[in-house]
Amino acid sequence: MTLLRGALLPGGGTADVRLADGLVEEVGDLAPRPGEAVSDLAGWLLLGAFAEPHVHLDKAFTAGRAANATGDLAGAMLGYSGVAAAPDPADIAARARAALRLFLAAGATAVRCQTGCGPLSGVRAVRAMAALREEVAAVIDLQIVAHAAVPPGGPPAHRELLRAAVAEGADLIGGNPFSEPDPRAALETCFEVAAELGCGLDLHVDETTDTTGLTLPDVARLAAAHPFPVTAAHCVALGALPGAAALEVAAQTGAAGVGVVTLPATNLYLQGRKDGRRGLTAIGALREHGVTVAAGADNVQDPFNPTGRCDPLETASLLVTAGHQDVREAAAMVGPDARALLGLPPAGPEPGAAADLVAVRAVSLGEAVARAPADRIVWRRGRVVSRTIARTEFAAGIDL
Repeated sequence: MTLLRGALLPGGGTADVRLADGLVEEVGDLAPRPGEAVSDLAGWLLLGAFAEPHVHLDKAFTAGRAANATGDLAGAMLGYSGVAAAPDPADIAARARAALRLFLAAGATAVRCQTGCGPLSGVRAVRAMAALREEVAAVIDLQIVAHAAVPPGGPPAHRELLRAAVAEGADLIGGNPFSEPDPRAALETCFEVAAELGCGLDLHVDETTDTTGLTLPDVARLAAAHPFPVTAAHCVALGALPGAAALEVAAQTGAAGVGVVTLPATNLYLQGRKDGRRGLTAIGALREHGVTVAAGADNVQDPFNPTGRCDPLETASLLVTAGHQDVREAAAMVGPDARALLGLPPAGPEPGAAADLVAVRAVSLGEAVARAPADRIVWRRGRVVSRTIARTEFAAGIDL
């Protein structure tokens, strides 16, 4: 058992938090028990651990290898194709592991990774991620999405690719159906194989500000009859629709039980270069119709986003400044809402919750989101797995 003394709570006030058997046992004004480990958290804000619902770990840290000449999605895909054509499983695993270390230090104990498979790379990256998932299981819940491109041969070849990816360890089926030559056939194949194999789907949907080929309504229609969870990522075109039209599609999405992940860093970078439209989905409309909306990093220093630091608080800050969310909503989208979308139990300083926690050196949630302090302590199932303490020294004579 561990007692955390004097932690600041996100709703205000301070409390002691007792951890036992991987759970939060009690919260309040607590006295240490004989032999119990005690940690002083005075000055630390205690939150449930973050979750990263959408990141391309296999692409991480490839910005120096693949240029994006046009700065948009097409340019990123073209630039990355050379890397994808020569996949090195050891290199993929090493870069993914480096990104996961950063996510864990930032406070994320759950990560869903979009892993490329298709005509260029086969399922080698999925195989590498499956091995890494076992390696990190004690500290991170790693979920693998088969981010599959339709290979030559159409639906039959697509089915075989998806089956092979799941056989190699993918947990969910994904892809870019909206950008395929036949989006509806690609979508239907994804749902068909997911039903056959008994798994959920996490699809890239309408990653464009062009509203003429909207596929989110088709995703909702198919999801309504699918017995496993369905997630639609990006949904950028929804944000470009007029208000009434966006609300109508959001209502369909909510009725079908589809979760949505918005990805501000990458979509603000890639979208709107020609038409000036913002690359974010209609968060408010989706929420109004009961859709669980989470937010993720998407890309980490690759041709799709040359920045990105594997920190959910970076995403939360962008949700406030670009997504017009208040601080509490933004924090929820990278915390409890993201965990819910990943199918994980609640975590945080509440009795009965999972003892996956992150303490941030901040006096309030607003300060944590605004400053993203480096000082953090991370617990996984009640055990400290990471501690980061930053130190600043001013030169002699500096009095501030």
